Amino acid sequence: MSSPEKTCLGIDTSKEWIDAHLLPHEKSWKVDNTFEELKKWIPTLPPGIDLALVEATGGLHYQVAALLEEAGIPVCIINPKAIHHFAKAMGYKAKTDALDAKLIATFAQRLEPEPRRLPTPEQAQLKELMTRRRQLVGIQTSEKNRLGTVRNNRVQESITAHLTWITAELDEIDRTLDSLLRCDESWWEKFTLLTSVPGVGKKTARALLCEIPELGSLTVKSSAALGGLAPHIQDSGKHKGKARIQGGRSGVRTTLYMAVLSAVRFNPILRAFYQHLISRGKLPKVALTACMRKLLTMLNAMLRDQKMWEFSPIPT
Repeated sequence: MSSPEKTCLGIDTSKEWIDAHLLPHEKSWKVDNTFEELKKWIPTLPPGIDLALVEATGGLHYQVAALLEEAGIPVCIINPKAIHHFAKAMGYKAKTDALDAKLIATFAQRLEPEPRRLPTPEQAQLKELMTRRRQLVGIQTSEKNRLGTVRNNRVQESITAHLTWITAELDEIDRTLDSLLRCDESWWEKFTLLTSVPGVGKKTARALLCEIPELGSLTVKSSAALGGLAPHIQDSGKHKGKARIQGGRSGVRTTLYMAVLSAVRFNPILRAFYQHLISRGKLPKVALTACMRKLLTMLNAMLRDQKMWEFSPIPT
């Protein structure tokens, strides 16, 4: 006997409104994407919704997702790419906001993605600050590159003044981030554990707490998948392709890459692991990726066990 269909709510968001569709009830709504209207609409939903699947839309989805979770409805945020590929696989060609909402509900009903807790307001604040910091660092790099090419004194003065402002703003953001971390005992404890590892500095620890707050409760496989560090085999017929990493959270991968560049020099475990891989003929980038995966596994285990970094060399 087949199991009954789950009741799934699909939500497509935009700046002005949200489109929602409920399966198997075949009910649809169009609601203004404002706190007041969403707060009125959610209590009118039928009881017993098993999952609300909300398509991520540049932060516009967060309000409705948070209110649904607050109302006790399990929520999952889905990458738009997943919905796009699902639509292609299903052969859907027409596209409207209402059809997208029904498609999202169908995805939820058939594939049953696992609901996940949304970030707390404090975590969301930390993430926004880290995103702004990353943006400023990118602008800083661009301005430094321009400074090396311009000849006009006035332009040089403008760029120098902008760089001075960016440096001051980055320092202020760093102070705010540290203040946020210190205000939360569990965050600060994790931060202290992470920074005890050679090669993991304050910037890396902050970024990891922001990008992968689940760290400490993950399996080895799930940590690699979230970090986008799980190798995917590319074989087809007689062709044996190279395994490649893809997917996951790009911010985690970028953070770990920068950390590993330092860790393979100063962390005795990762240095030995990297040298071992190189001696076996692995390419440097392949060896660095393996070190990134190993570092993430180590950090996850440390937070899980609540243990500071320890290194006991084998006596010779």
